[in-house]
Amino acid sequence: MNEQDYLFEPIPLNKLDTLSKDDFKVLVQGLQDTVLQLRKFNEELKQREQDRSAKEILLEQQYIVLRSQFFGRSSERRPSESLKEAHKREQEKLPPKQRVQLPSLRYPHIPLIEKHVELKEIPGCTCCGKILVDTEMTEDSEQLSVIPKKFIVIRLKKHKYGCESCHETIVTVPTPPRIKPGSSYGDELIIDVAVAKYDYLLPIERYVRMAEDLGVTGLPQQSLIETTHYLADLLMPIYEGIKNEVLAAQVLHADETPHRMLEGDKKKSWYLWGFSCEKSSYFELHSTRSGEVASKLLTEACARYLVSDVYSGYKKALTDANRERAQKGLAQIENLYCNAHARRKFNESKDVFPAESEYFLDQYERIYKAGATREEMRVIFTEMHARALELVLEVPEKSVLGRGLSYFLKNYEGLTRYLESENLPLDNNSQERQMRNPVVGRKTWYGTHSKRGAKTAAVMFTVIESCKLNGLNSNEYLEAQVENLNYNRQAQTPAEFKILNTQIQ
Repeated sequence: MNEQDYLFEPIPLNKLDTLSKDDFKVLVQGLQDTVLQLRKFNEELKQREQDRSAKEILLEQQYIVLRSQFFGRSSERRPSESLKEAHKREQEKLPPKQRVQLPSLRYPHIPLIEKHVELKEIPGCTCCGKILVDTEMTEDSEQLSVIPKKFIVIRLKKHKYGCESCHETIVTVPTPPRIKPGSSYGDELIIDVAVAKYDYLLPIERYVRMAEDLGVTGLPQQSLIETTHYLADLLMPIYEGIKNEVLAAQVLHADETPHRMLEGDKKKSWYLWGFSCEKSSYFELHSTRSGEVASKLLTEACARYLVSDVYSGYKKALTDANRERAQKGLAQIENLYCNAHARRKFNESKDVFPAESEYFLDQYERIYKAGATREEMRVIFTEMHARALELVLEVPEKSVLGRGLSYFLKNYEGLTRYLESENLPLDNNSQERQMRNPVVGRKTWYGTHSKRGAKTAAVMFTVIESCKLNGLNSNEYLEAQVENLNYNRQAQTPAEFKILNTQIQ
């Protein structure tokens, strides 16, 4: 038995009779000290148990959220009324909707080829035996088909002109201007490679394998990559034009995403910055996520509003930019926060706190409902704010719902600033959609191998994503602009090209 065990041994009564008054005082004081120590130890144990329980609950919530991310629906969209109606139709075994249109009606813009199917040997009549004749009536059906891509070799035969009189002068037709003079790759091939990589996100290695399947073997991968750099250099006036369109917008969207620099720089972690307006999308690649990148662009911009997520870099960028704008007498830029991010927080907590999360998801559904006025939205936000203030006192601060409530309340002013005007966006989804191709591309070719490659990626994504915003075919647009630039004609940005084509039509 150790010394501490004696503290809890009962004191024999006959021993108490032998104690003096001073001994009693020492004994009582010791017992009091022991009781205080036990109480303190007990409180520590209780606190440890509470902390352990809180961590256990938090880990369980994180597990549920992660399991939902891996095995649940990838979309954040909630079941719509149309899906409910489809389910009801299935249950009631109602007749299905009308079948889709014929391919020629569904795709009226693509060529239609009529192929007559005739009998080589015309049979006789089963009644009288006479040979049948063509009635010129047909039974028609349609099918959607495709003509595989073909690689061709173009041999330029430049004619020479000479003088029949003195035979002194010979003039050779000059070589037509091209993206890369002297290259063994034609402009059409260079454009096709660039579109395949930056629009359809095909690694160049896969493009080479596809060419082999079509009989073109031995295409050098590195040479094809070089051609995209030449194209990006040619497109620089368009790249700058798109930047100017973004700078001139009143509402500016911004987002950034990681980008790997595989070689060519000491720093491997780079960032692709995206800025956009309604008709133009502009990208820059930098070796930093510092707000100085956004600050530099915002200082030059005419924007009155910046739509972004709640990243401290944008807050710093706005502070710095507004300081310089104030010195120049320019209006201050206000920050609109993305409501899709706030909604996403509640969507993540719905498996752990279903009733509480569904309330906020329902309210956001009402806000996003087509036709909802700004005044109606303001009432909904006010109700959500009041409910969030109640719940934040009831749920653990570090729980998945607690973090969502804190995010909503802390950024409430920025989340509701869009209510000031009908022209202000509710979220930053348009910019996030433009970041999707670079993110997917990052996963297929892993990154860029040089600073020049980073610049090319920024230029090509700027042009391609701007084409998408304007509903343009990127291949057709690039062919038209390459021809303009090759012949020193004025090139158009995708937004300008769309307006020009609309006026011509």
